[in-house]
Amino acid sequence: MRNTEIEKASEALWKNALPHLSVDCVVFGYHQGSFNVLLARMKGDDKWILPGGYIQKAESIDDAAKRILFERSGAEKVFLEVFGVFGEPNRSEDYFVEYDDNLWHKMRFVTIGYYAVIDQSQVTPVPDMYSDACEWMPVYELPEMVMDHKQIIEKALEKLRDQLYHKPIGYNLLPEIFTLPQLQALYEKIMNQKFNRGNFYRKIMKENILIKQGEAKTGGAHKAPHLYKFDPAIYTK
Repeated sequence: MRNTEIEKASEALWKNALPHLSVDCVVFGYHQGSFNVLLARMKGDDKWILPGGYIQKAESIDDAAKRILFERSGAEKVFLEVFGVFGEPNRSEDYFVEYDDNLWHKMRFVTIGYYAVIDQSQVTPVPDMYSDACEWMPVYELPEMVMDHKQIIEKALEKLRDQLYHKPIGYNLLPEIFTLPQLQALYEKIMNQKFNRGNFYRKIMKENILIKQGEAKTGGAHKAPHLYKFDPAIYTK
């Protein structure tokens, strides 16, 4: 089923946007033990798509990524980082095969991938004019995706995992105050594997990015776990 909103936008995009270049945003969130990614569904389609769009001729690529993410999801003030470029032949053209050949979107597009990790509770996804849904989906239970968007998510996840022990990823995914078991549960979700508790604690404490905040309140007989927060000075450094 053709999306009439896309067809209406085609003429304006020819005039105002850069040809052959697009942006796709992979936004990871974490909520109640579930590791998720933000996805949209285009009107008239049962497949899902990353929040993405085109770069205006008068804006930087970074500004385009921030604008696109806000327009497609309602998320704003999110730190986005480039993680890859995707440009296989026919990666986007085939998706618009039933449209007229003069449709802007049917051109060949190379897309720049941005990723972010955010506090999911601070974002209320909002569908844009092209979409009928924008929702958080479990990273390891993805629905059917359009084009190469599943591969783009997998590449972003690789980047996130590479940076897990070099950047305090949990700073944006956990509450301000948390326990080491909560931090370990987050890291296990991102890596999709279980860790030895003692080895994990030693590795994290060696990074020197945590500040102890006392003990959690508990009514049980067992010793309460310590509370921590990230050291903002070391995080910034």
